[in-house]
Amino acid sequence: MNEFNIKQLEIEEVSAKNIYFSIIESLLYVTGESLKLTEMANILECSIDFTRELINELMLKYEEECRGIKIIEINEGYQFVTKPSNSEYIQKLLKTNIRQSLSQASLETLAIIAYKQPITRVEIEEIRGVKSDRAVYTLLEKKLIKDIGRKNVPGRPIIYATTEEFLKHFDFNNLDSMPLIEESKAESDESL
Repeated sequence: MNEFNIKQLEIEEVSAKNIYFSIIESLLYVTGESLKLTEMANILECSIDFTRELINELMLKYEEECRGIKIIEINEGYQFVTKPSNSEYIQKLLKTNIRQSLSQASLETLAIIAYKQPITRVEIEEIRGVKSDRAVYTLLEKKLIKDIGRKNVPGRPIIYATTEEFLKHFDFNNLDSMPLIEESKAESDESL
C-alpha cells in the first residue's frame, strides 16, 4: 500500500469518528438524562467496546478543550453536565442557589443512607441517636435520596436509597466509587 492510500484511510477513519462523535453528542443532548452505554451502542450499531472507546475519547476532548460542558459517567451511563466552575453563572441565570449547602444533620443522614442503603428512617435515627425527619425531608426535596419501597415489617416503614442526582452532586461514577469508610477515617485522622 502506498503512502497516499494510507493517508486516505487515516482521513476516512477520522471522518467516521467525527460522525460518531456528532451522533453521540446529539443523543446525549436530546436525552438530557443518563444514557446507558448498551443503549448507545445499539443505536450506533457498534460494539460496546468501540462505543466505550468513542465516548472516552469524546470525554477527553471536552476536558482538554476549554468547554462549558463535560460528559460524566454514572452507573454505566453517560450524560452532559455543566462544569462546576461555571455554577455561579448558571445560578445567576436561573436566579437560584443550586448548590445550597447541606446542614450537618443532612450530611450525616446522607452519609448513613449512602453507606447503609437500603435503610429506613428508624434505622437512621438508631445510628444517629436523634430524630432525622427534617434531614430526610431535605434530602428528598433535593432529590439526593428516594423512596424505594416499604420494608415488610409491622408499620411498613419507607426504605430510602441514594439517587443518580446524589452520584452527580458528589461526582461519583457509581456507589462503588465512594471512598471506603476506613479510608475516610484515615484521611480525617491525618489532617488532625
